[in-house]
Amino acid sequence: MSRAETAAAVRAPRWLWTFGLLRSELLTTFRRWRTLALLGVLAAVPVLVGIAVRIETGDGGSFGGPGGAGQAGGGGPAFISQVSNNGLFLVFTALAATLPFFLPMAVGVVAGDAIAGEAGAGTLRYLLVAPAGRTRLLLTKCAAVLAFCLAATLVVAVSALAVGALLFPLGDLTTISGTRIGYAEGLGRALLIALTVAASLVGVAALGLFVSTLTGSGIAAMATTVGLLITVQILDQIPQLHALQPYFFSHYWLSFADLMREPVYWDDLVRNLGLQTLYAAVFGSAAWARFTAKDITA
Repeated sequence: MSRAETAAAVRAPRWLWTFGLLRSELLTTFRRWRTLALLGVLAAVPVLVGIAVRIETGDGGSFGGPGGAGQAGGGGPAFISQVSNNGLFLVFTALAATLPFFLPMAVGVVAGDAIAGEAGAGTLRYLLVAPAGRTRLLLTKCAAVLAFCLAATLVVAVSALAVGALLFPLGDLTTISGTRIGYAEGLGRALLIALTVAASLVGVAALGLFVSTLTGSGIAAMATTVGLLITVQILDQIPQLHALQPYFFSHYWLSFADLMREPVYWDDLVRNLGLQTLYAAVFGSAAWARFTAKDITA
């Protein structure tokens, strides 16, 4: 056997082991009762919103009073005034309602527990005894957290789509700009919005993963991540901090509404994705630097 063949034979099991590690991590993450409970709560939000709108509009009235397609009357979530006209708007409404707190909180809990939970349970040392390496293990944890970001967002979107189809009429819909688009195109934009929302959670995921490398207590890491999330949300509402707010990971979260314009406004969407990439790079690197140099005692 040549040297190249020998090297290939050595690399193949390593790649297989990596995929096995990722598969195991995904199964562990999504089988936890805490994860299932979080997904259940997220799935329940569109149900509650849909029922509330249905009850409110059952007498033929409009929900929340006057408001545009991208702005709810009475201060409700974006698009809520249009839900009774087209059930597809429940998808946009549910994502707008869960993105400020419920979705990032769920991601913060999973990300904060990724490393610290293993350390607290005493299993982190055994994971590192296996031929994984710290970098590969951290990347696997990161991939599992990102998979949860996507899964959590899709759970909200699919639940809202199902409830909207059951409780309200479906068909062509009116964009924020006042133009009409077909239902198929509306579904396409709903999927694009869901992917954008999932990408908007990357900054929280990276922050939570970094916090998780700083402590051996999963509860402390989860609480710290959620606390930072709430703090940033509060700071983003203080007018005196307007110069700093464009750098907060949550500042452009609701820019996904621009995907419902005709033509689409890309400026804030690009800023949001760029900001999430920056947070991922900074806190991902910090997590790697901390985890690879950390003494593992549990």
